[in-house]
Amino acid sequence: MIMKLAVQSIGVVYGDIGTSPLYALPGIFPDGIKDDEDILGAMSLIFYSIVIIFMLKYVFIVLSANDHGDGGTFALYSLICRHSKSSLIPNQQAEDQEISNYHLQLPSRRLKMASMLKSWLESSINAKYFLLLTTMLGTSMVLGDGILTPCISVLSAVGGIKVAVSSMTDDTIMWISVVILVILFLVQQFGTHRIGYSFAPILMLWFLSIALIGIFNFVKYDPTVIKALNPTYIVTYFQRNHKEAWISLGGVILCLTGSEALFADLGHFHIHSIQISSCGVVFPAIMLAYFGQASYLRKHAENVTTVFYSSIPKPVYWPMFVVAVLAAIIASQALISAAFQIVKQSMALGCFPRVKVVHTSAKLEGQIYIPEINAFLMLACVGVTLSFKNTLQIGNAYGIAVGTVFVITSIFLVIVMVMIWKTNIIFVIIYILTIGVIELVFLSAVLYKFVDGGYLPLIFSFIMVCIMFVWLYGYRKKYNYELINKVSANELIKMASSTNIRRVPGIALFYSELVQGITPMFTHYIVNVPVLHSILVFVSIKCLTLSHVRLQERFVFIQLEPRYLAIYRCVVRYGYRDARMEHEVFEGMMVSQLKEFIRNHQLNCNRIESAEQEGPLTGEELVDDALKNGGITYLMAESDVVAPKGSRLLERVMINYLFSWLKSFVRKQDQIFNIPRKRLLKVGTSYEIID
Repeated sequence: MIMKLAVQSIGVVYGDIGTSPLYALPGIFPDGIKDDEDILGAMSLIFYSIVIIFMLKYVFIVLSANDHGDGGTFALYSLICRHSKSSLIPNQQAEDQEISNYHLQLPSRRLKMASMLKSWLESSINAKYFLLLTTMLGTSMVLGDGILTPCISVLSAVGGIKVAVSSMTDDTIMWISVVILVILFLVQQFGTHRIGYSFAPILMLWFLSIALIGIFNFVKYDPTVIKALNPTYIVTYFQRNHKEAWISLGGVILCLTGSEALFADLGHFHIHSIQISSCGVVFPAIMLAYFGQASYLRKHAENVTTVFYSSIPKPVYWPMFVVAVLAAIIASQALISAAFQIVKQSMALGCFPRVKVVHTSAKLEGQIYIPEINAFLMLACVGVTLSFKNTLQIGNAYGIAVGTVFVITSIFLVIVMVMIWKTNIIFVIIYILTIGVIELVFLSAVLYKFVDGGYLPLIFSFIMVCIMFVWLYGYRKKYNYELINKVSANELIKMASSTNIRRVPGIALFYSELVQGITPMFTHYIVNVPVLHSILVFVSIKCLTLSHVRLQERFVFIQLEPRYLAIYRCVVRYGYRDARMEHEVFEGMMVSQLKEFIRNHQLNCNRIESAEQEGPLTGEELVDDALKNGGITYLMAESDVVAPKGSRLLERVMINYLFSWLKSFVRKQDQIFNIPRKRLLKVGTSYEIID
C-alpha cells in the first residue's frame, strides 16, 4: 500500500515543486545575468534552499509533526490545542481523553519549558487568539497558493511555445492557459485517487525527462557548475550584488513552491510514501534539471528568461513541450488537493462556513472534493490569469504566499518541538537560528515586491481571515449563549413530568450543538409542541481536535434523572477527517449503542414503566417498542443570533450583518448531517447576544 501511495503521490503532491524549473531561474534574474559567476551563486542558493527547506524541514521534520496521519496548518493547530486546551470553543469533555488515539504524552513537571509553554497557552486569551489568527492566515495563504500555482505553472509552460513560434502573441497564450485551467478544475469531481493514477505516469515521464535533459546539458556545456555545491559561492554572490542579491531571493523561493502542499496533502497519502517518492524521484530529478540549466546558462546567459525551453535539445523540443504543458496542469493539483483538505479541517473545527464535502474514495477518507471551493478557485484562477497575463507579477505574489506559510509552519513546529516532542532546547535554538532565520530572510525579500503583484495574496488572505473570524465569532457567541442559558435538571424534570405533556410512541433525536447540557431551544419546543416521544435523546455532533475517532468510540451516552422519563444525552464525536455517516447507518449505530448503554448501565435498575403500555418494559424492550410503534423522528434546533440595539457598533455589525450574511449562503445543518427531510421537524428562534 505504501509503494502504491508513493506512486499516486507523484501525480498529486509534486507537480508544483516539480515544475518550478520552468520559472525559478528567470525569477532570479528578471533583468538578465550581469556576471557569469552569479550563475554559480544562484545555483548554490537553489541547491541549499531545496536541501534545507524542502528535504530537511518538510520531508524529514514537518511530516513527523502530523496529527495521526493528517497534515497542514490546521492539523498542527489541532495537535497543539489537544495538548494545551487552547481551543476557543468550550466543548471539551473529560470523556474525550478516553479515546484510544487521544492520549499523547503531556509535558512533565520536570520539563519546565514545556510546562510553562502549556500553561501560558491555556491561561492567556491573547495566546489563544494568536494561535487561531495565525492558523487562519496560514490557511488563507495555502488557499492563495491554490489560485496562484495553476496560473504561473500553466502560463510558464504554454508560454514556451514562443521559443519555437515567435508569432504567438501573449493574448493567445493567455486564452489557451484559461481553457486549460477551466478543464483542470472540471475534472476535480472525479477524485484525487483517479487523478493521481492518471497523472502519475505523466509526472514520472516529466521527472525522467528533465533529469536526462539536465544530464545532457551538464555534460555538453559546463560540468564545472558542480562547484556550486560549495556554499562559499553564496557569500561571494552577496558580496558582488548586495541589495540585488537579497531581492533575487524572491526568485530563489520559487524553487520551493509546493513544499507546504507536501505537508497539507499528507492526509491523502502516508508519511513513508511521501518520503520514498521525495528521496527516490523528486529531489534527484529537479536538482539535475537545475544543474543542467545552470550549465547551459554559462554558455548562453542571454537566454535566461527562456532557459528551460532554450536548453531543450531541438529533436525533443515538441515532445518535451507537450510533457511540460501536461506537467504544468498537474502542478495545480497539489495545491487544489491541499485547499480541499484544509477547508474540510477548518470547517470541522468551526472556523469555516459549512460547505459540501464529497468523499471520492471509499478506501481513503482523506481524498475529498468540495464543489464550492473548486468553483471559487477556478473563477479566481481565470481572473488572475486574465488580469496579469505574465508570470513575473504572479511570481512576486506567489513568493509572498509561500514565504508566509513557511514562517507560520515553523512557528507551530517550534511549539510542537517544545511542548509535545520535548526536544532538547539546543536543537530548538539551532532550528530557529538556521531554518527560521533563512525563512525570515526569504519573506523579507518577497515583501519588497509588494507593489509589483505581491499585494494579491495579502488582500486575498485578509478577506479569507475576515470571513473565517466572523464565522467563528458568531459561532462562539451562539454556543456561549446556549451554555449560559442551558436547561437545568430541575427544569427538565418539571417540563417532562407535566400533566400537559403527552408522551407518544417513538424515539425523538433532538439535535443541538451544545455538549455540556440541554439547549434552551428545548423550552421553546415544549411551549409550542407539548408532546414528547417515549424515548428522547438529545444529540450533539462534536468534532474533536483529532483526525479520526473509531466507530466503537464515537457515541457517548448519559441517562438523565429520573430514569423513568427515558431521556438521554448523546454526544457523537467525529475527527476532523472523518466522513459523516449516512442516516441509515447512523440510525442503526445509534440504536445499537443506545441498547448497549442500557444493557451495561441498567442491569440492576428497576423496570421502566412505559407511559403507553399496560405492563412494565425493560430499557431495551422500550427501545424496540418505540421503534416498532413510532420509529425515529428528528428534531433540529436552528437558531439565529442578533445583537440588541444597546450593543456596541462593532458587535452589531459582526453579528447582525456579517455573520447573518454568511449564514444565508452556507448549507443547513440537516444537509450536513444527512437527516431525512420527511422525518425532520425544525425548531427555530432568535437569541439576543449580550456581553
